[in-house]
Amino acid sequence: MCNFANMDRFGIVIERQEQLEALIKEWGFLPFFRNGIPGFSIEEMTPPELLFGYDMENGPWQWKGPIIGNWESAYGKFFQKKAGYVSMEWLPDFMNWRRSQLPLKKETMDARHIHEVLVENESMLSKQLKVASGFTLSRKKNIYPAQNKLNHETAEESIVNKKNGMAFDGLIAQLQMGTHVCIADFEYLISKKGEPYGWEVARYCTPEAMYPDLFPIKDKVEGRTPKQSRERIIDHLKRVLPDVENKKIEKLI
Repeated sequence: MCNFANMDRFGIVIERQEQLEALIKEWGFLPFFRNGIPGFSIEEMTPPELLFGYDMENGPWQWKGPIIGNWESAYGKFFQKKAGYVSMEWLPDFMNWRRSQLPLKKETMDARHIHEVLVENESMLSKQLKVASGFTLSRKKNIYPAQNKLNHETAEESIVNKKNGMAFDGLIAQLQMGTHVCIADFEYLISKKGEPYGWEVARYCTPEAMYPDLFPIKDKVEGRTPKQSRERIIDHLKRVLPDVENKKIEKLI
């Protein structure tokens, strides 16, 4: 008997990659981690010992890259800045709605700069994109003493360097929420000896570069307005989650 929470909502135990891919295709939307809808996540439908793979191998965490590579779903931090999948069938309507609510032109200057660097390079590993965008790899907020430009004496107020790894993580998550960025793959970093090491690192890409056949979006959604795309998604998820309050579905979307 499995002892993980909220399995009873669907009675599903995820144990194989093919099974997970079938769920993504059927439901259209599937968060990886717990969210405001109990039970509606890969985390809650997978035995704890399998979620990140037995001995860190062969589990939903390791299946992310192969699933993305099958070109039937997109992956990114799409749900309350947490990761999850959206099927190719529903991605156009999802982008139509999200981009209307989180347009690139209203993002911060730093976020737009990250996007510009990514567009210029088409796809980049997280570490590469951080450095190329002018962010440090450290997640610490480095504080430097302010210098008086005239006599070079230390001023009373110090300067906080906000371009650190933590700031980058927040900005790249926001860009994914707006569907301006998605994850193209996960790759190991390579040591000087040519050997892979550590955890797999996200390779970022724009949907335009990753899924060019979905553009222009207006054609793929058959002229639906962003609001009509939203309603279409909500109606679909109501059928998947008939016992869930509307406001919870709306918050997720």
